[in-house]
Amino acid sequence: MPYASYADLAGAQLEGIDYQRHWRKSPVSTLLHLAIHGGGIEQGSGELAEAAADGIHDLYVFDGMKASNNADLHITSTAFDEPTALALARTATHTVSWHGCAGTAPVTNIGGLDYALRDCVAVELTRAGFTVQVAPADLAGTDPQNICNINTRKMGVQLEISTAQRAAFFVGGDLSRSNRGNRTAAFHTYVSAVQSALAKALVTVTR
Repeated sequence: MPYASYADLAGAQLEGIDYQRHWRKSPVSTLLHLAIHGGGIEQGSGELAEAAADGIHDLYVFDGMKASNNADLHITSTAFDEPTALALARTATHTVSWHGCAGTAPVTNIGGLDYALRDCVAVELTRAGFTVQVAPADLAGTDPQNICNINTRKMGVQLEISTAQRAAFFVGGDLSRSNRGNRTAAFHTYVSAVQSALAKALVTVTR
């Protein structure tokens, strides 16, 4: 990947043309939904994070907007140091970090250091009919420097959702930006399952 930091990326790419950032600080919740590879980088991850936040929780999305080669905008989860994202992540008590990974089978690889919440999310997704597995080492999200793990509790959940699973969330399996507003029942069922797990784990904290 070409960029080791946000400063490097911002010095070479144009905000508003190649990428955009959007975020919301909740007045009532310290749960953060995070998608640092949104837009065209890992298609669908930003839409999932925003839907799961539901206008209630903290939200941060880094949105790749290039016509092609959005993978060039990928900064790893341990190196992602965009200041607003870091500020949100460090003040959150709970974090769900949404990602996409390669894969022709519909599966979610679930990781992060918040093992109890990870397992609760896995149970709810499985009950909803989705295939979930503990993430392999390269997707595990267990590095303490991973942005999902730098909250006040030093532990978060990372969802790595395969291409096939993300394609199933959009009409016609089309992951293009123009189609990602056309969401299937599976999209809403998936988001609801994650929200249910979070509610059962009582992670929403009043500020």
